[in-house]
Order: sequence, then C-alpha cells, then structure tokens
Amino acid sequence: MKYNKSSYVKYLLIMISGMSALSACKKDLLNVTPTDRISTAAIESDTTIFEAYVTNRYIGAKLQDKEGDGSNPGFGRGFEYSMWSSVTDESIYNNDDNTWLMQRGQLAPENLGIAGVLWGRSYRSIRECNYALSVLPKLSMSAGHKTHLEGELKFIRAFRYQDLIRNYGGVVLMGDQVVDLTDNLQDPALYKRASLSDCMKYVYAQLDDAASKLPVDNSGTWQLGRATKGAALALKSRLTLYAASPLYNVGTWQDAVTAAQAVISLNKYGIYQGGYGNLFLTNETNEAIFERLYTKNAPHTALEIANGPNGYGGWAGNSPLQNLVDDYEMDNGKPITDPTSGYNASTPYVHRDPRFSMTVLYNGSSYRGSTVDSYLPGGKDSNDGPSNWNTTKTGYYLRKFENDAYPLENPWGNSGFQPWIYFRYAEILLNFAEAANEAYGPDAIPAGSSFSAAQAVNMIRSRTGVNMPALPAGLSQSQMRDAVRYERRVELAFEEHRYYDVRRWKIADVTENKPAAGVIITKKSDGTFTYTPKVALDGRLFLQQHYWLPIPRTEIQASNNQLQQNPGY
Repeated sequence: MKYNKSSYVKYLLIMISGMSALSACKKDLLNVTPTDRISTAAIESDTTIFEAYVTNRYIGAKLQDKEGDGSNPGFGRGFEYSMWSSVTDESIYNNDDNTWLMQRGQLAPENLGIAGVLWGRSYRSIRECNYALSVLPKLSMSAGHKTHLEGELKFIRAFRYQDLIRNYGGVVLMGDQVVDLTDNLQDPALYKRASLSDCMKYVYAQLDDAASKLPVDNSGTWQLGRATKGAALALKSRLTLYAASPLYNVGTWQDAVTAAQAVISLNKYGIYQGGYGNLFLTNETNEAIFERLYTKNAPHTALEIANGPNGYGGWAGNSPLQNLVDDYEMDNGKPITDPTSGYNASTPYVHRDPRFSMTVLYNGSSYRGSTVDSYLPGGKDSNDGPSNWNTTKTGYYLRKFENDAYPLENPWGNSGFQPWIYFRYAEILLNFAEAANEAYGPDAIPAGSSFSAAQAVNMIRSRTGVNMPALPAGLSQSQMRDAVRYERRVELAFEEHRYYDVRRWKIADVTENKPAAGVIITKKSDGTFTYTPKVALDGRLFLQQHYWLPIPRTEIQASNNQLQQNPGY
C-alpha cells in the first residue's frame, strides 16, 4: 500500500531542515494558507467541490514517466506511449519505455517496468474513495444524489480492486477504512492478503450495490463518461469470467453466464454498425458501455505521431508483431495454415479478416492519401526513410484507434480526442460465449437467454464492414473454445485484454515464450516483394511466476516485511 514510512520520514526531515533555515524569521511567515491545493475542509463542506473530487477519481496521479501526455492516467494505461499490448504477443514498443524487461522475463520486485505503479496507484485511489464515502453522509444534498455518488465511488473502488486482483491475485481488502499516517502503520491487518475467492466475493458485492444505485443512462452532458448500471454490471461480467478461468478457479462458468446476461438484459447496448475502425473514433456509440472521453482541454497522447510510420513523421510506438498478424483468418473464415484457405505467402495481406487492415498498417496499406512503404530498399517507412530510428522493428505499424483527420506532425492540442473504451458490448458477448460454451456447450441456449454461445460470436463476426462468415455448424466444445479465443484475439486486439486472457487461460507459458516475430520485406526489380521472417526483439521469456506480478519491494519494506510476496520472487 502507498503508505511508505521511509518516505514519510524523509518528508519530515526536509520539513525540519527547512524550518531550521527559517528559525530567524517571524513565526507569522509560517502561517500561510496553501493556494495550490483544495483543503479537506472545503471538500467536506462544499458540495460543488466534493462533486469535483468524485469526478476526479476517474483518473489517477501520474506516478511514472510516459504515463500519458498532457493528462493523468485513467483506470488502465489506455492511450499512453507504451500500451499494455507491448508486454504481450500483440506488439513491442519501439523505444522500450520499460516494456522490454517484461517481454524478456526480467521482472523483479525491484524493477517492474511499466507495471511498477499498479499497486501504489490502486491503493491510493481506494483510500481516496473510502475518504469520499466517509464524507458523503455529512453533506447537504438530496438523498437521491447521495445514492448516485455512492454508487459511483463504489464502482471506481471496485475497478481499482480489479487491477489489483488481476495482476497480483489475492490482495489486501481495505473495506471502508481510511488509513492516515497517524494510524498504526504496523498493524498486521493492514497487510494481510485475502484469498482470491474472498477478494472476488467482496468486489462482486460492491458492484451489485453500485449497480443498484447507478442510473441506466447518463442524463445531461456533465455526466457523460461517468459510471452507469451497465458499467458496474460489465465489470462484474469480466471478473466472474476471470474467476471461472483455470488460473483463478474460484468461480463457476454458470455464474459468468448469469453476469453477462445481466448486461445483455438491459437491452441498451448493441454491435455498432458504423464500421469497426470508426468504433474507436466515435464518442457514445451504442456499443460503448463505459469509456473515457477527451476534449481539447484534456488531451492525451497523440496516437497518430506516437504510433505512425516514420515516413510520415511518426514514431512507430506500439509496433504489431507477426505473431498477431499470422493469427488473422482469411476472409473465408479459414486460418492461413489451412491449405484450402487460399493464403498466398507472396501476397500475405490479401483477403484477410477485414479487422486486420483496420488494426494493423502493413506494407501497401492505404494511409493518408498514400501507402505505407516498409520495404527495402528505399521504402519511405523503412530504415531507408527519414528519422530511421523511428522505423518499426516488426515491419508493421498500428492502425487501430488512429484518426487520419488529426495531424500527425505537430499534433499538440490538435489531436488525441478519441475515446478510450473500457467496456463494450462485444466484450460482453464474448464473455457470454466463452462461459456458455464451457457450461453448456456451443449451441445450447442457457435459461434466460435468447441465443447460444455460437450465435453470440456470430453477432460480432457479422458486424457491418467485417462480415466474416458464421462459425461452422456442429462445432465441439473444444473447437468452440478455440473460436472464442480467436475472436477475443482479433476483436479486442490492443484493448488491454490479451495480457490477462493468456494468463487466465494458463497458456501464457506457450504464447509468451514464442519469439517476438517481425518481417523483412524486400522489393524486387519486378516490383514484387519477398517476406523474410525476423526476430524483432530478442530474449522473449515467460516463467511460471509471471502469471502474477511481484509486489514492489518498496511496499514489502514499508510493511516491515509483513506483506506476503507472490511466489517465485
């Protein structure tokens, strides 16, 4: 937890030395009211300030370099320079930014790379929510409004517990306790990790309570982007799916089906038919359940320059891996490894699942009125192009999330206004499909539902602009499991799911031990291309202890070694 005794002592020493330097000054000079912060007295007496305090719990303090540009982090990393995809087999981050050590299995309690702030930020936010919940009953506002705010705070707190649980396993449950530096920070209760089962049960209860207090719809522009009943139920759907998965094994697939059905039964959400690519550029679609919205007054990382091709002035940030590219089916629904699929290694990007070209920029992709030329020799988006230190190491660039209407060069203040979607309806359908298949099989329609696992997946594949063929009839449970995993792989690519999916399925020791693959594209004199495999980042490694993150050493030390470390570290 972020109550570091050594840091507190250091702070006191600084204060003491400062006071010594001022010892000759009048005491009145020390009696100054700070003007750079809001006092707790104001939060506890002014409902407008309290409301703003609650709203700001949807973001977090910047605790590490490269966590967004111009704004503070949200719940997940989201739109930042190095995305969470770059510690998976989806991409590598071109300039490292503390991701390569995770790819190479070099995680240690002393060095967690970009994962180093998850524990501290989560507990900081939990304490902030607990503080707000302790203040709320004392404020003068309508009972209905208090109920709404309570629901929001419990949802935010539950979201932070999600980040703790899915990264560390069983964690410390704080309840409603507000821990201060004046408390006994060596109390063993502050550092006792609950079981994974008890953690899940606690968060489920919080989400049920939050869902009962939150509205189905946000009304009024001031509430856009804030939690709703659907957001709370969607988070519960995700967590019940995790709980039933092999790594967790503390829940049932039937419970996961029920949780997904609760979102579906709201009859509020659907599959967006305005185009898969446009889904991530458009605010408040019918598919988005919970998203972070941005305006010119709250910019985030300009994705276009951070991830774009070097020939256009981009930095190649999160470069997709060949591992992901090879997993996209042909548009007839067959994998490229199937001899009857029609795949041609000489034209590898033709007739692929349409989501491929809306997710990945490849050699020959249409882009900003031209094409991506990542071939050698002479390709403008290769090492022969300008700013060649920003050339992709994999042969690919990120397409998803990027808006060509925004400037790529000098984008500051003129771009970065896409939403970041935390939950969307396609995820819920995939949660349902996976759980329903495991509990009942591919074609059974669970009680209370109107469709089967296979039908849920087909609703996603038939999205306008994607139009992938329906799954073959008569799939076995094992075949359906593979189909769901494929769908999550491509439909949810770069949305912070892959890291957790391969772990909860307990296949990370396979997927994360494959080389980080790329391609060298050579243009021949006749204008055709050859594609030669390469290793884009050497030393990729996953060990058994990496199914969970280590708790930072500083946190263990701050607890006087009472906080139990995860095995293997």
